[in-house]
Parts: sequence; structure tokens; C-alpha cells
Amino acid sequence: MTTPIESTTPDIPVGRITRRKLLFGAGLLASGGLGTSLFRDWDEATWRAEVFVAKAASYDVDLERLIRDGLTELGLSPAWTRGRSVMLKPNLVEPSKSAPHINTHPLLIRAAAEVFRAWGAGEVFVAEGQGHCRDTDFVLEQSGLAPILEESRLEFVDLNHDDVMTVPNRFGATSMAALHLPASLRRADIVVSLPKMKTHHWAGVTLSMKNLFGMMPGVAYGWPKNVLHHAGIPGSILDINAAVRPHLAIVDGIVGMEGDGPIMGTPRAAGLLVIGTNLPAVDATAARLMGIDPFRVAYLAGASGRLGPISERHVSQRGEVIAPLATPFAILDEAGLGFLRATP
Repeated sequence: MTTPIESTTPDIPVGRITRRKLLFGAGLLASGGLGTSLFRDWDEATWRAEVFVAKAASYDVDLERLIRDGLTELGLSPAWTRGRSVMLKPNLVEPSKSAPHINTHPLLIRAAAEVFRAWGAGEVFVAEGQGHCRDTDFVLEQSGLAPILEESRLEFVDLNHDDVMTVPNRFGATSMAALHLPASLRRADIVVSLPKMKTHHWAGVTLSMKNLFGMMPGVAYGWPKNVLHHAGIPGSILDINAAVRPHLAIVDGIVGMEGDGPIMGTPRAAGLLVIGTNLPAVDATAARLMGIDPFRVAYLAGASGRLGPISERHVSQRGEVIAPLATPFAILDEAGLGFLRATP
């Protein structure tokens, strides 16, 4: 669970980080040195979170049991979901049958749905606004999700064409005055980010926070969400997460992607699930498992102390220990991302 000094409910304004501060912080962290440790100690003194890591050798293991064990370790129970509406938001950025390591695996999506159903959820539905292809039926078919939805009787909501509601941009990491969110968020009591564990040629890593780009309707932001790219990827990630306030993340690291992610990279079998209720803490843990220093990822550094903790000493580890499971992912050095690697 997450314990900040300030409320994390959507109706309470969160701490403001300006675009200038974000860019300065990213540059400072890239250069390393004393500034990094000062940033860690000052920003996170009042935050605590718990993250669960589970080993999963393949998608054929009992994923429902692993997810259920993780939620229980985090202090959650059927009372948390009973009678509530749960939105599962997977990553379906570029569906391809020949490259299943691009998208969240359909079996993990189904396992999460069944856990929440067994815990008495009033409804569970899957929602995504894929980044590139506008043909939703093709996306579902190519990703392998279509038969899972049919067999499990799971509703799918195309967020790209959802009704839109507009909210003020309270976090202010970009110059966008407002954010256009899918109206289906009003229907969801619990929002679950189900990302793939991948490197990213611009953001460094794409995990549960970056996954919320797919929450933003294409009718408002284009394909592939070009408005957000122009506003700045790190700042957009922060603004979206502050506005949506997702409740849970389950990272698919069973087979992830390294190198030229999030689409052109190669498979990397990490054999892991990473679960938590605070997305910055989850993503920081996943980054460490990938051999990446989260304080060198601009949007995670920007989230530190504002949306959650990312320092190891402020994140209580549940389940497996990180160090023996760390699997360094290949990074695009030619894209200037070599500085992301965690130092020994």
C-alpha cells in the first residue's frame, strides 16, 4: 500500500512540477553525482509503498494464483473489489501475431479478470486506445485477445473512440491546460494498468505509468497520440497519471522487450510479474529488475516524492528479492540511453 503525506484522491490537487524543473531534474540525474542523492532524500521522505515480485517461468503457470497471492501480500482482499467496476488497461500498442512480446499477453489479462471476478467485482471490462492501428477488430485479432474476450465473456471498450470528458491539468508538468479523458473512467471504480515490461527508445522504459498513454482517446490526441508527444513524453506521463490516479499495476515481465522498444525490440524472458498499488514504485522496481536506474528515467524522477516513492529504501519488497532476479535489458546506446544503466 502507499502512504504519502498528502492525499492521493483525485479531487485533491497534487504537487506541481514545472516543465523547467522536470527538464532540469532529468539533466541532473543523467549526469549523476551528488545531485542525485540529494534529490532522492529530499523528495521522498514522507512516502512509502509496497511492491510484490513473483517468478513466472511461462504463461502456462497458474497466473491467477500469482496475482491473488500478490494482492493478498499487499494487504488487499475481496472486500476491495466486491461490487465494484474494474477496468483492465493492457498494452496493445502495435499488435502482431509474429511478435507477441510487444503486447500484454492475453492469458495475463484473462487471469487478472478472473481474480477480480472471483473476488466479487460487480463487473470487469478491458479498455484500450491503441497507439497506431485504428482498426480495433484487427488489433484484437492480431494480439490474440479477441478469442480470450469471447471465451471469457469480457467486454472490450475502444478508448480511442470513447466519449470524452475534460479535466484541468492540475499537475502541470506540460503546458497543456486540460486533459481529455475517456468517459469510461467514470464507470470504473478501480483502474488497473497491465503493461508489458519493455525498453523505450525515447522514454527509456515503458511500464505501468507510460501504459496510460493508451488511456487517451485518439479522437482527441491522434495516432500515435502525437499531441502528447509534442507536449513532451515525460511530462505527459506525469500529467496523465496525476489525473487518472490508477489503483493498481500488474506488469507483464514474463517475456518482455529489450533494445529498440516499444515496438522494434527483441524478446527478453525475465520470468516475472511486478504488482503494486503505487505506479511509480512499481515501475521503479521493474526498472531495477531490468538493470536500469529509475532515478535516471526522467518521468520516474519527476514522479519521485510527488506521485510516489522510487527509492529502494522507501519501497517495501514483497515476494521475491530483486537482486537475484535482475536481468539487464539491452538499451539503445546509439539513442543516447546508455546513462540509464544502473551502476554497480
